[in-house]
Amino acid sequence: MEAVSVTLQELSAGLDASTLTEAFGPESLGILIVKDLPPKFHELRERVLRGISVLAHLPEEELAKLEKPESTWLTGWSRGKEILASSGLPDFNKGSFYVNCAFHKSSHLEGPEPEMAAAFEDFASYTSPNVWPSKSEGLSTFKEDTKELCNLIIDVAEKVAENCDRMLYTIDPAHQENKIASLVKRSTCSKARLLHYYPTETESDEWCGEHLDHSCITGLTSALYIDERSGKTLDVCPDPSAGLYIRDRKNKATKIEIPVDCLAFQTGSALEEISRGKFKAVPHYVRGAKSEHVSRETLAVFCQPNLHEMVNGKENFAQFAQRIVASHH
Repeated sequence: MEAVSVTLQELSAGLDASTLTEAFGPESLGILIVKDLPPKFHELRERVLRGISVLAHLPEEELAKLEKPESTWLTGWSRGKEILASSGLPDFNKGSFYVNCAFHKSSHLEGPEPEMAAAFEDFASYTSPNVWPSKSEGLSTFKEDTKELCNLIIDVAEKVAENCDRMLYTIDPAHQENKIASLVKRSTCSKARLLHYYPTETESDEWCGEHLDHSCITGLTSALYIDERSGKTLDVCPDPSAGLYIRDRKNKATKIEIPVDCLAFQTGSALEEISRGKFKAVPHYVRGAKSEHVSRETLAVFCQPNLHEMVNGKENFAQFAQRIVASHH
């Protein structure tokens, strides 16, 4: 089984029912590849992903300034704060830099509006404002580039959400028109996660253990591989078994290849809740490369509701997310 691929123009015009079912239906992988993106995408992707590699190699005292433990490590820099489900040990295989994407709604925002932050003062995971590295070598445009790339990804995610709404309406005419697209568009709680996977000398599927995203829709770039001896990017990963794997509806793990000029979008747990199970969250994991000098850089943007939005009959998104975050740390 392969991931469904469409052009941005086709997505914007509206996908037909068979394509949507193939991408997100009950027998699908639950992921959609979008190609023919705006020309600026390729350069933005490389600059941002190179930037997270530079950030991950900052001196410890500089990285400490980017840590926000009060956010349960969901804002700013962290390493070794997540627990590996398989071993119960801290995960030092990757470093993580989280960014709140409220700027997509209003360019001056670095987190939810003050009113929302005050109403959810115990949810610093989502209300804590962004922290950015200083404009040092390799990071001089990191903040601006990251925001521009995240905005582009969320713009495309809105188109994906519009198609999900259409698909849901055909299944359930009671589905509120444009509900998912509206949740994505007006959210000030979507999060971007820049990831630096450190080189490892042994093969491992614990670079990022199997999990479900708790977003509605997650936008993913293809990975950038860097030879840390030379600083050069690699056209392909030296270990062909490394990369992103999705577990399909029949429990088979399938490796997903995202072309460098494309974005991928997969369904998360919040969408499963909101759709009452008509969409399924996608179990996935990242298998590490067996290469002691090669790092992996990538970006995931988790498009998710505002904190007060209900995702099921009992929980708003704040309650739903807090329950899941607590299980990871």
